[in-house]
Amino acid sequence: MTSRLPSLNGLRAFEAAARHMSFTLAASELNVTQTAISHQIRRLEEELGVRLFVRQNRSLSLTPEAAEYLPGVRAAFNDLRLATDRLLRRDDDHVLTVSTLASLAAKWLLPRLSAFQEAHSGIDVRITTSTSLVDFQRDKVDAAIRYGRGQWAGLRADWLMADELFPVCSPSLLQGTRPLKCPEDLRDHTLLHTSNANSDDWRLWLTAAGLPTDISKQPGVTFDLLFVTIQAAIDGIGIAMGRTSYVQDDIAKGRLVVPFKIALPADAGFYLVSPQGRADTPKLSAFRSWLGTTAHAAP
Repeated sequence: MTSRLPSLNGLRAFEAAARHMSFTLAASELNVTQTAISHQIRRLEEELGVRLFVRQNRSLSLTPEAAEYLPGVRAAFNDLRLATDRLLRRDDDHVLTVSTLASLAAKWLLPRLSAFQEAHSGIDVRITTSTSLVDFQRDKVDAAIRYGRGQWAGLRADWLMADELFPVCSPSLLQGTRPLKCPEDLRDHTLLHTSNANSDDWRLWLTAAGLPTDISKQPGVTFDLLFVTIQAAIDGIGIAMGRTSYVQDDIAKGRLVVPFKIALPADAGFYLVSPQGRADTPKLSAFRSWLGTTAHAAP
């Protein structure tokens, strides 16, 4: 004879209340009222014929029976979550979703991505762009290419590449009426800036070059995305502060030149980041291997 299972809502209320040792916090987590939690637990106690909590003034504790029951309830919920996750991800085994910065996608990743698709035609790659750190659970993203120092709690971070900072411009500016012969000549040109994360690049490079940082404050043009700033430099609008991964292809193809030999190493780098529990799926392992090889290859 099959025994009847207790109420699922009651079990959820019991597990959450036992984890927080608070009906109030359990109610907040489950998006119900504290009264609803109390009623669900009371009905569960009636179904089981066992008292689960000891309520004393403002404190809450488990009865011995509840303490023995709780590990099994938690294990059952965990098994249910894992089974549901496997079910929902089954159809996505061939879909790889990667989040990265729009500028890195445009200037570095996308021009190289066809090589991965040719080698792994069974994997459907989806690229999303954002300047915010991705929430892997909420956003349903498999991996992200992040810029930083490789320390993100709960995530695996695989090193890809570093950048150097240096000015870049159109070849036409070298031959213009105000040629760029030395860094001091920057005073006679329009400087192109990128807001947000890269807003301090000019000041850092000028300091390294031994030049007054007030040069970076002269009138110029500012863009919100780095790849737009780079395109403005290609179009001859002014001089941009380039980063290796964003400009190496344009330099190789002659669309940009490096007018000076002073380069400033960046203090961080790019990493492929993924949740620890899903870092070794076949699709992500294939992408990680290809990405690492590509990042270390010559431009």
